[in-house]
Amino acid sequence: MQLALFDLDNTLLAGDSDFEWAQFLIDKGVLDREVQAAKNIEFYEAYKAGTLDIHAFLAFQLAPLARHSRAELDAWHREYLQQRIRPLIHATARARVRQHLDAGHLVAVVTATNSFVTGPIVREFGIPHLIATIAACRDGAFTGQPRGTPSFQTGKITRVEEWLEAQGLWWSSFETSWFYSDSHNDLPLLEKVSRPIAVDPDERLRQAAEAKGWEIISLRA
Repeated sequence: MQLALFDLDNTLLAGDSDFEWAQFLIDKGVLDREVQAAKNIEFYEAYKAGTLDIHAFLAFQLAPLARHSRAELDAWHREYLQQRIRPLIHATARARVRQHLDAGHLVAVVTATNSFVTGPIVREFGIPHLIATIAACRDGAFTGQPRGTPSFQTGKITRVEEWLEAQGLWWSSFETSWFYSDSHNDLPLLEKVSRPIAVDPDERLRQAAEAKGWEIISLRA
């Protein structure tokens, strides 16, 4: 048995689904452009720098979900997927996912972005499993709060291990385990698998990958 894990933003996607969702809502007039655009950029820069306060970010990111019905949000997401996300998916990314699926590997996306935003994107790739930060619900409506451990930095290891244990599996169940990521924020999980792969990496991850002899690839060419 073999395991293939993929980060989503700037790895399978040539962009960031979180950032694009906020910008989409701003363009629709759902969020205030002046206030929200600046905050969106601030959080994105903090993420790239490795200084993101994940709890402050989630309070910002999940709040709009609580102000609208699920039906309205789902309709917006269909527009967002078509307009903002499909243009960010390259054939090379689809092909790499298909390679693992066709080989019969256990395949999942592991992302800090919330499950509402990422679920349809992961299904677009045909990937059967998603490990994401969970947007909490009450009676079918979003509360604007996360539930459980955010799938971020070392939290990704926690969430992957919970997912494996629920299936009666563990790291030792797999002959080979891959994790594909672009970000130095994912170094904990990259160091956990047997085949870490840096994908279009940021500078800090590129330096680490080169020092450790990890494979470096692009899924955008």
